[in-house]
Amino acid sequence: MKWEQIIGQQALKNVLQDSIQNSRVGHAQLFLGEEGYGILPLALAMAQEIFEKENPASVHKVKNLNHLDLHFSFPVFSEKNVSLSKRYFDQWREMILENPYSSFDDWTSFLESENKQFFISADEAEDIGQRFMLKSFEGGSKILIVWRADKMNDSAANKILKFLEEPPKNTYIILCAPTANDILPTILSRCQIINVPRITDEDLLAHFNNHSSAKELVYQAQGDFNLAKFLSENNAGASEFETLFIQWVRNAFQAKKKPEVLREIVKWARQISEWNREKQMKFLNYCIEIFRLAMLQNYGNDDLVYKKLSEGNFNWSAFSKFIHGANIVSIVEEITDASYHISRNANSKIVLTDMGIKLTRYIHKASS
Repeated sequence: MKWEQIIGQQALKNVLQDSIQNSRVGHAQLFLGEEGYGILPLALAMAQEIFEKENPASVHKVKNLNHLDLHFSFPVFSEKNVSLSKRYFDQWREMILENPYSSFDDWTSFLESENKQFFISADEAEDIGQRFMLKSFEGGSKILIVWRADKMNDSAANKILKFLEEPPKNTYIILCAPTANDILPTILSRCQIINVPRITDEDLLAHFNNHSSAKELVYQAQGDFNLAKFLSENNAGASEFETLFIQWVRNAFQAKKKPEVLREIVKWARQISEWNREKQMKFLNYCIEIFRLAMLQNYGNDDLVYKKLSEGNFNWSAFSKFIHGANIVSIVEEITDASYHISRNANSKIVLTDMGIKLTRYIHKASS
């Protein structure tokens, strides 16, 4: 992947290019950031430049992810007690060539296996060690990119640790993960950590400048290209989010005088729980953003309110008066907690029902 194909991140790209040109690349790197920020595109661009420096003719091989000295490891599910990523490399390669910003949930959806447990196994780590015992096919460096290194189980992590401690000559290891929370401290201590920030709104706007709702989708994406891409391609999905948000809020308002409306919130939660996890979390992020905009509206910052809900004669102005400093923190914390629990594989129907009902209390709280 070429550096110029990466959206934004210019300062970081300059640092990485400089380290390659001056032969100051550490043997183990850890890119931390959401997939949509560009952690894998940056790793691929880095690999391409390293190989190109050694052999300019190798560029097209890296571009197509078929360079024999470029190896990948990524989470897969166990099948017949075998969990090696190379069994699914063709599928993963297809997804990444189409969108190198793809997320973990995109990957589970791509394999239509959202309900299976994906992980990087000890067998995978063993296989990596065997692959790197072989000599380089092209006589230069060998590079390993571990996508979603946070999905390593304990046995795999310990084997990868040994690989990091005693890497073969001319080997570069690039780990990619959203955060360092699920990575062994001993692995962290042996890696050069590169924090990849969110893409700036300006860079995303430049990329989506021909989209009719560019400003709106960039605000919603919060620096995540993958989410911005999803929003740009799924206007119907955005409308679905609006419909369900309005349904939730209306039920919350009515529940104070009509407790039987709580049944509708249970049905609402059940409907959303049937989505895949990524879509559920995108919806929750959408809800947080709408509540934020409502508070801005309430406090008279109309010029900052880029989206106002109006579907089904929804009264945006009246709704916004109920969102203020006395309840916005509780609302956002509740939604954030729900998103976290869903990301950790909690029962989404229970989580969403609990969150949905709690809004009935928060939304009626008087402003101080």
